[in-house]
Amino acid sequence: MKALYEFFAGGGMVRAGMREEWDCLFANDICERKAAAYKANWGGTHIKVRDIADIKPTDLIGRADLAWASFPCQDLSLAGNGVGLRGERSGTFWEFWRLMKALEKEGRKPPLIALENVYGALTSHDGKDFESIVKAVVAGGYRLGAMVIDAVHFVPQSRPRLFIIAVDVSIPVPEQLLAKDPAETWHPPAIAKAFERLPKKLQTHWIWWHLPLPLTTPKGLKDLIEDDPKDVQWHTPEETNRLCSMMTPVNRLKVDLAIEQAKRNGERVVGTIYRRMRYGEQRAEVRFDGVSGCLRTQSGGSSRQTIIVIDGDIVRSRLISRREAARLMGLDDDYKLPEHYTDAYQLMGDGVAAPVVRHLAQHIFNPIVDAIRDIGLADKAA
Repeated sequence: MKALYEFFAGGGMVRAGMREEWDCLFANDICERKAAAYKANWGGTHIKVRDIADIKPTDLIGRADLAWASFPCQDLSLAGNGVGLRGERSGTFWEFWRLMKALEKEGRKPPLIALENVYGALTSHDGKDFESIVKAVVAGGYRLGAMVIDAVHFVPQSRPRLFIIAVDVSIPVPEQLLAKDPAETWHPPAIAKAFERLPKKLQTHWIWWHLPLPLTTPKGLKDLIEDDPKDVQWHTPEETNRLCSMMTPVNRLKVDLAIEQAKRNGERVVGTIYRRMRYGEQRAEVRFDGVSGCLRTQSGGSSRQTIIVIDGDIVRSRLISRREAARLMGLDDDYKLPEHYTDAYQLMGDGVAAPVVRHLAQHIFNPIVDAIRDIGLADKAA
């Protein structure tokens, strides 16, 4: 069994992605409502519900193979206030790193570190925040590499996120995990630019991780939709018409074309709508590409997502349900959701897509930990 520390754990979506091969020794979140969801799904013996600044090294029992931190993104996101790592929320990274340095002094340094945040963390303060993270991790005795992984490769949700994966410099990384050059899928131009901005000394500690593409095609949005959700109501025809009236001609044309498609093929067409402020006016933007927009919370700068369903010439709309949101995060239907809609939506919007974690575990974390243990067994045999 491999061991995990999960910081800023929310409802334990990292735990969900790790599956049975990993045991979570410690979890932490400051939010009582999110922690309640964590406890409902994973038990409460190992989760500390408090500010990470109040967490002590003694709270971290045992020794973890991986420490994962999905630290708050609000100060780093494009929709945030722009204060970056100096902000009260995203600045909690430094409290996490305080604990990692304390574990090193105690001889309990995790061989693997995973950091997850929004795409904007690459460019916050002209890349200085990203450089500060890299500098701290390298000073802690790690090599590292970054990837942007979009959950759309695994679920029908557009959700690009930054993942920084670091490994102790003393650990030989299996060759199959290393790439000579960046890969287009995981290393977009923003990653390459972030790397190029780093001082040469930090670049020498960089890893271009090799991560294969998933072998299976994700389900489409219409495959995840509930026919009769219990927690949301269908809008009245007047409400749906009002939403459509908020669309630009381009977006209204998308609806008209979807109606034609539904009538021509005799099939249900499902899309999503976001309401956004554009030039001082609230607009409704629709998409019918089989993919949901990114689930975001109000604190993340967006409205709740609306489902639009077209059967023939009948157009209906409603808020996305709790279970649909969970499915878009790759969670199984036996995952226990908060009963209150806002709590469930907040939990999903702030989370990490579980299949992305599973893919990283399968192709990077597990091989490295297995290699470490193989080396340990060889040393004992010698």
